[in-house]
Amino acid sequence: MPEIKNYTFSHTELAEVLIKQLDIHEGLWGIYLEFSLVAANAPTPPEGKNILPAAINFVNKIGIQRFPEPTNLSVDAALVNPVVKTKKTRSSDTSARRRFKAKEQSE
Repeated sequence: MPEIKNYTFSHTELAEVLIKQLDIHEGLWGIYLEFSLVAANAPTPPEGKNILPAAINFVNKIGIQRFPEPTNLSVDAALVNPVVKTKKTRSSDTSARRRFKAKEQSE
């Protein structure tokens, strides 16, 4: 089987991944990209003898932003990452604290 070299995501798939990573449970969210634009004179292939003006775009940041209404880029966080209500018992809470204290003491 060939080695996987990259994974691609649609705009909404990437928004969903970030919503889950950030533990967001409400609102409409979509991806956000921040660009920089730079101009330069660049040599042209193949020999590089000719120079032409060129525009170079850099991606500075990738994130998510809240949308006021649904679009083809937005994802509803309540649907893709609903709040899971769990009933915690005192015994499980106590054992979780013990594990945390044991880890804290060993460091």
